[in-house]
Amino acid sequence: MNMILFLVAFCAGSAISVQAAVNSQLAGGLGGNTVAAALVSFLIGTAALATIALGKGGLGMAVASLPSQPLWRYGGGLLGATAIFCTVLLAPRIGLANMLALVIAGQLLSSLLIDHFGLIGVAVRPVSGVKLAGAAVMLGGVLLTLFGNTLMELLARRA
Repeated sequence: MNMILFLVAFCAGSAISVQAAVNSQLAGGLGGNTVAAALVSFLIGTAALATIALGKGGLGMAVASLPSQPLWRYGGGLLGATAIFCTVLLAPRIGLANMLALVIAGQLLSSLLIDHFGLIGVAVRPVSGVKLAGAAVMLGGVLLTLFGNTLMELLARRA
């Protein structure tokens, strides 16, 4: 595996944490309007991607092939907008660490299913016992992140 790609993926995960915190602050500055904050985030992202796409070239050909795409392929934009909205909504309410632990758990479980069964047209990558064990360890970490303090308090009361 290419370690540079692993590093890029790690940085993308870090960016999601920072983005959630920044967007939550933006929502606070907009009178608590989480929808407006998510919209502004997407507008700025759209402008950045449009600039990169124009600079890279080939955008005209890509736009010309849009009508031939099945409608379900446009769902990614809706899913992305929903995910960003949810992070803006949830981060100040349940905490950034709790929110991201649950997001990561959702990403991990759904990606294992998608890979294993080759859903949505991706290559089939069977889930091994080792991957399942890794997922179980990560889910255990999610549970500790969410409920570890409560568990420690209960254990301290019994001692």
